[in-house]
Amino acid sequence: PYAGADSSAPLGKALVAVDAASIAHLPGIVKLVVINDFIGVVAEREEQAIAAMNQLQVTWRDWQGLPDLAAGLHDTLVAHPKQDRMLQDDAEIEQIISALPTPVNADYLWPFHLHASIGPSCAVADVRDGQAEIWSGSQNPHDLRKDIAKLLDLTEEQVHIQRLDASGCYGRNGADDVCADAALLSQAVGKPVRVQLMREQENGWEPKGTAQLIRVRGGLDAARQVAAYDFKTCYPSNNAVTLALVLSGKVANQADVQQMGDRTAIPQYRYPHMRVVAQDAAPIVRASWMRGVSALPNVFAHESWIDELAYLADDDPIAYRLRYLDDPRALTLIEALKKQAGWRPGRAHRHPAPASQEWVSGRGFAYARYFHSKFPGFGAAWAAWVCDLMVSRRTGQIKVKKVFVAHDCGRIVNPAGVRHQVHGNVIQSTSRAIKEFATFDGAGTTSLEWGGYPILRFDELPDVDVQLLDNPDQPPMGAGESASVPSAAAIGNALFDALGVRLREVPFTPERILQALTSAH
Repeated sequence: PYAGADSSAPLGKALVAVDAASIAHLPGIVKLVVINDFIGVVAEREEQAIAAMNQLQVTWRDWQGLPDLAAGLHDTLVAHPKQDRMLQDDAEIEQIISALPTPVNADYLWPFHLHASIGPSCAVADVRDGQAEIWSGSQNPHDLRKDIAKLLDLTEEQVHIQRLDASGCYGRNGADDVCADAALLSQAVGKPVRVQLMREQENGWEPKGTAQLIRVRGGLDAARQVAAYDFKTCYPSNNAVTLALVLSGKVANQADVQQMGDRTAIPQYRYPHMRVVAQDAAPIVRASWMRGVSALPNVFAHESWIDELAYLADDDPIAYRLRYLDDPRALTLIEALKKQAGWRPGRAHRHPAPASQEWVSGRGFAYARYFHSKFPGFGAAWAAWVCDLMVSRRTGQIKVKKVFVAHDCGRIVNPAGVRHQVHGNVIQSTSRAIKEFATFDGAGTTSLEWGGYPILRFDELPDVDVQLLDNPDQPPMGAGESASVPSAAAIGNALFDALGVRLREVPFTPERILQALTSAH
């Protein structure tokens, strides 16, 4: 039970009773395996296992302990215990903020996301004669090997992980968990066992991309320049333990607060006074890494905020940014993108559509260089977007029509591979920005199928125009995540250009767009 819950749930101490007689009449049952809170039925055939799963009578402790993560996600993250970790603290910032003639303070909210692998996780394990052979789609085979060894009381040398391509996820889905499940069940019956999750199990138990709250204080001085930038980001920890270790009692079910949330937390803009704080926190639901990690939400805040200040300063969004940017490769990238997209300078939302016009168009810009790994981290590729979209004032529906991306990852070894990565980044991050959010009740995940967790459809894909800036004398920086990082901000900025309203919570659903339009009037 408690699908997708983390350390707050009684995982490992929840089982009350299992009624073996409830499946005794079913054909093909090999063994009912119960190890602490871990329960599995090994059957000869798949449909027999499904029947046993559906009919096995199990009693669990009642638990409804998750906070309100639907209407109350913002308040939950505000109230969630945090440990402040200072990343940059310029002198006199409080005095400057208190005296700002034009303060701009805003909260930016990022939801829990699913990796949403179209194929559920699957693994095969053969544990016999003091050896464990695992066929796995894990992205993390070295750590998985350690987990399997601990789970089965073997040495790492006795565990062999055969890594195979599985359904994609760009992050950690349920692949490690099914390996551990299969290993325990194979050890129990002394035969090879295959475990494949059902859709509702994959959605329920895969470690989510975690929610994030970013709170910004700052604003303009009398000359309409950025005077100060005070940035706090709370990204609850995402290093979920392999589930079978907790259920079987091999690992204690306890909160693990790690230093996270600081990827690209310091903007590349040279603001005169900055304070940047990462607020480390325990998980709220079971979570693990996902494409862009905390950088994507942090840049959503960075690039939305400066876009708002450019509007208040009555300046072009790109020209205003360039006042504070001195990285030559960033400047080259942005100039190349302006030519690529045919950028026309001017303030955002300078040509509002007539009130009678239903579908209105907008264009937005965002830029980032992705910094990853332990703070201060490593700089990866530079990427910038220009996003063209249309939005219905009547329904709130968004159509992302075209995305121009300029991308600099240093020396390009395989241009086709980089181009494919950029396309994948754009498609996935567009889907996340306009559609995706996981839902929960007090006992766990409720977005258990595609109706409850829609993703971008083929007929909704934007046209993607990619410009690769090759720097053969520079080291290759990698292209797996960087092009996704400006996405939500570029789309949000295009929405502002179209509608004149600012959305600070992802995803930009029709309901939120209509609510923002109503509030603006």
